[in-house]
Amino acid sequence: MPQSLPLVLVAALFLWAGMVGGISFLEAPLKFTAPHITVPLGVGIGRIVFHALNKVEIGLCALAIISALYLRPDRRVWAGLAALSFVVVLQTFWLLPALDVRAEALLSGNPPPPNSLHLLYIVAEAVKLLLLLGTGALAYFTLNRQTLNAQRRRVQHA
Repeated sequence: MPQSLPLVLVAALFLWAGMVGGISFLEAPLKFTAPHITVPLGVGIGRIVFHALNKVEIGLCALAIISALYLRPDRRVWAGLAALSFVVVLQTFWLLPALDVRAEALLSGNPPPPNSLHLLYIVAEAVKLLLLLGTGALAYFTLNRQTLNAQRRRVQHA
């Protein structure tokens, strides 16, 4: 196993966490406080940003899973990766398209009736951020322990 592979998994998870935190919990709410940003303009910008974030998330999720296939971390890390994958699939194939329909209606001058999709997306982002931080920390500590144990075994057999 290449020594840098654990770093790839951990870095992918923490980079992803930073992007979710920065975009979902900093940029998105702040954009609506900027001068001259109307709700339709903010919604249009948000659609572009969140679709780009989603594409990067799919790539980082794939990178994390591929590196985990080689690393074979313990099942807690796999559980975190599975939960993260579920959230990304849910957002990609259900929440983002449903929010797009609402955004299109708003942008065409037909504001849709209130519903809880936006709140559900925010909750999914919060859950995803916690999963990323927890899974990243678990991966770091368990893979670090595995590496140290492998080094000890090599020293004992030498």
